[in-house]
Amino acid sequence: MPRTALIAAMNEELAALLPAIEGATTGHCGGREFWLGQFAGEPVVAVLSGIGKVAAAITATLLIDHYQVDRMLFLGVAGGLGEGVKVGDVVVADALLQHDMDASPLFPKHEVPLTGMSRFPVDTAFSEAAARGARAALAGSQARVHRGLIVSGDRFVSTAHESRALREALPAALAVEMEGAAVAQVCHAFGTPLAVVRSISDRADDTAHVDFGRFLREVAGPLGLEIVQRALAP
Repeated sequence: MPRTALIAAMNEELAALLPAIEGATTGHCGGREFWLGQFAGEPVVAVLSGIGKVAAAITATLLIDHYQVDRMLFLGVAGGLGEGVKVGDVVVADALLQHDMDASPLFPKHEVPLTGMSRFPVDTAFSEAAARGARAALAGSQARVHRGLIVSGDRFVSTAHESRALREALPAALAVEMEGAAVAQVCHAFGTPLAVVRSISDRADDTAHVDFGRFLREVAGPLGLEIVQRALAP
């Protein structure tokens, strides 16, 4: 069976998953603690990536090189950007892009130098399984599951001005966060399947700092657990 990495950037996002890992043992590498065991009968490695693109890229590389994972599932929260993407909704990435990558005029804006790419893909089948899990987890609520572009950058977008600028520059973007595109770049380099699932905690505007903490405590962890349970189900 494939070994799946379960990754989150913040303690509140990961904490709900850990009690569900059966026979868990821990390992340490690169300043990170890794939990190894079985989740819904499937081998998993769970880890806290830390916040930001560099931390996420280090974590993804360790998972591939040291723990030989076969695929990755990144879970957590994000700010909503796209029209109709509301607090409580879930966005499952079809592709990821670094909104703060700009090596122009040497390379086109948002393109990662020497790759010829700005948007990094996810694994279609695994992402569809994650989306089915999200839809099942949200059944009976008014929340929706969206599929599309998620953008990442090394800043917490928390003003209406920043949010508006991102929507104007990247009108296809549905959500903004701080790690996913870096993990996608690493997975693309190694040929490792990836799915990224983000619960919308705020609208990346002037109220983001107010909504963010409450959503982490009350919604993100339990919802992430249910999505993983359903996404990994046979």
